[in-house]
Amino acid sequence: MKSITINGSKRESVGKKATKALRNAGEVPCVLYGGEQAIHFSAPDVSFNSLVYTPDVHTVVLEFDGVKHNAVLQDIQFHPVTDEILHMDFYEFGEDQEISMEIPVHAEGVPRGVKNGGVLRFNLRRMKVRGLAAKLPDYIVADVTPLKIGNKLYVTAVESEDYTILHPDNTVICQVKTSRNVVASDDDDDDVDAGDVPSTETHDEGAAAASNDA
Repeated sequence: MKSITINGSKRESVGKKATKALRNAGEVPCVLYGGEQAIHFSAPDVSFNSLVYTPDVHTVVLEFDGVKHNAVLQDIQFHPVTDEILHMDFYEFGEDQEISMEIPVHAEGVPRGVKNGGVLRFNLRRMKVRGLAAKLPDYIVADVTPLKIGNKLYVTAVESEDYTILHPDNTVICQVKTSRNVVASDDDDDDVDAGDVPSTETHDEGAAAASNDA
């Protein structure tokens, strides 16, 4: 999984006045948990753009006082009117420590049911998984090509040795639903053996006699 580096500064004062002054200066107050003690720090709000305002997910390398900390975003608070970032919490992890993340799901291919007029509907755009940060993918690929109308793709279809899926096995990622534009399915799997096809030849004695008289 990709990682983003954010340079911050430790905060000496964590009172309301100091926090307000930080926000007025374009800084975001943050807290890093998971270590021996919580670390209060701040960083410019623009440095979080590629972490917050994106459909992708990343781990974070927080650097202050020359020390780097591997972390994941745990919580974020926005202003209810302006959507300004008010506060962020991070959680520090070790390289050999598993973490839980919500990974985006990317569909691959065109479902057979969609070609026949069906509609692909997603029930799960992100999957919660657990694993080592170095092995977690940037996104999970879901092959939807074989899906016919009425078929569902479950989370068990995208299992991997690199992570553990934190959803029940019967959780549906997506499904192909019918629509008013559905046409007859051209299913190669339903080919009928030539010997099973009824003969179209007719034995009409009247027609045969007419042919002989001619």
